[in-house]
Amino acid sequence: MNTRSDKIKTGPGGAHVRALLYGMGFVKEEIERPLIGIVNSQNEIVPGHRLLDRIAEAAKQGVLLAGGVPVEFPSIGICDGIAMGHEGMKYPLASRELICDSIESMAAAHQFDGLVLIPNCDKIVPGMLMAAARLNIPSIVVSGGPMRTGFLDGKTLDFNSVMEQIGKCKNGDCSAEELERVAEQACPGCGSCSGLFTANSMNCLTEALGMGLPFNGTALCDSGERIRIAKTAGIKIMELVKNDIKPRDILTEKAFENAITVDMAMAGSTNTVLHLPAIAHEAGLKLELTVFDRLSERTPYIAKLSPSGQHHLEDLHRAGGIPAIINELTKKDLINTDCLTVSGATIGENTAKTVVCDNSVILPVDQPYRNRGGLAILRGNLAPDGAVVKESAVAAEMLKHSGPAAVFNSEEEASEAIWSNKIRKGDVIVIRYEGPKGGPGMREMLSPTSSIAGMGMDKDVALLTDGRFSGASRGASIGHISPEAMDGGLIGLIQNGDIIHIDIPGRSLSAELSDEEINKRRSAFTPPEPKVKTGYLARYARLVTSANTGAVLR
Repeated sequence: MNTRSDKIKTGPGGAHVRALLYGMGFVKEEIERPLIGIVNSQNEIVPGHRLLDRIAEAAKQGVLLAGGVPVEFPSIGICDGIAMGHEGMKYPLASRELICDSIESMAAAHQFDGLVLIPNCDKIVPGMLMAAARLNIPSIVVSGGPMRTGFLDGKTLDFNSVMEQIGKCKNGDCSAEELERVAEQACPGCGSCSGLFTANSMNCLTEALGMGLPFNGTALCDSGERIRIAKTAGIKIMELVKNDIKPRDILTEKAFENAITVDMAMAGSTNTVLHLPAIAHEAGLKLELTVFDRLSERTPYIAKLSPSGQHHLEDLHRAGGIPAIINELTKKDLINTDCLTVSGATIGENTAKTVVCDNSVILPVDQPYRNRGGLAILRGNLAPDGAVVKESAVAAEMLKHSGPAAVFNSEEEASEAIWSNKIRKGDVIVIRYEGPKGGPGMREMLSPTSSIAGMGMDKDVALLTDGRFSGASRGASIGHISPEAMDGGLIGLIQNGDIIHIDIPGRSLSAELSDEEINKRRSAFTPPEPKVKTGYLARYARLVTSANTGAVLR
């Protein structure tokens, strides 16, 4: 089998490469075989990545079993939870591009024949998928898996439980000791945080896209099943190399429609609306927000996981996982079953025999929680290019709401006002200059949303931002407002007391301002100085595009 790496390691012209490989201990038989890059984002600061060495070792065993030569190299990975609530949160979204660029650099410079990509958490999963699409060499994703659900006093816990408990503590509704008890029990081990937050949403959608094997999104981090999936991924990458099946053969327009449909059926993180367009962009496709609108309108909402509901990833796994959701959706012809996957079979073949084992976790498709999807795209004079909300996590009382704006130019200002009890019932909190350019880096703001929920105001107060909210956020938290304030969006012109109208079922978001008043304010508007003027973030701010296009770099 002639391979990509043969171009650099065979014949007289490849003697210098062979010399370097010999120097590392390679034998002739290894040099003659396909070289498979094992991209490992393991580190000792991210719970979802702490145990990825186990995944990498299993994947390497699979490659060896199938006759290839695994070659491991690293990728960075940031923990959004640890970066949350301070300047560090400017970096996670921006790191997505670094991850993609670094994998491209390593794979192209060393001419790997294929890649096994090992991510687990928020930006690492899309960053690796973007690299696979850009490089377009045989690739497969095997994630680290979700952590187990926490328990305390007979109640389930997850990372968001801690964030909301902080709000209760600041409001005087719980003691520091009670808060610490929750913190000790919420994350009982390693893995991606147990709710359907961004990491698990993207790991599940990797399956739906066809780039991960069945149960890649839900098999628990510390399970033997997770190791078996990793070994199988190592075997399958060799089949992909042999058959020359590349990511763009899998990442088709229909595959993205499948992923969005599954996303809507289980109300994944709003951040999927950033990441799927970015992955599509690298695959040479344009994924408009109108596609999310269209597919949401027709997709029943059949799985209600935290933060929208009480179930967690291990419950979804026991109920049949993503294959069961997909098989349920095929009963209404909502899935393009002929899409190819990294297993070598189609998505329909992979899921046809998977049945729902627990209808309290995955509802029948003809008996859904409701007849349209869990995410909503809003438009109006405040968001002419779109905004995103997890409709399934919004209290019924807040689906339609009008109230006065309470305007803040940073997350810190907003959080301080919330903790100081300066927010009144009915207010619409507006947090601006936190978009891709203005942040820069489009910070994920779980602190203000969880504080509002923890203080019991999630049925009374809405939050709007040109930044983004955590996949763990709940309530009327509307993010990704485009264009952002730094780009001249109306959100930059809003003043305290302006009336904001929110109609999530009607898909609208607007400020009660006349065109004359808007033009008057715009003529007097001067954008603020950039918050960051040096280093990577300054370059990122100059190059990044709007949230509605996936916040990709020009």
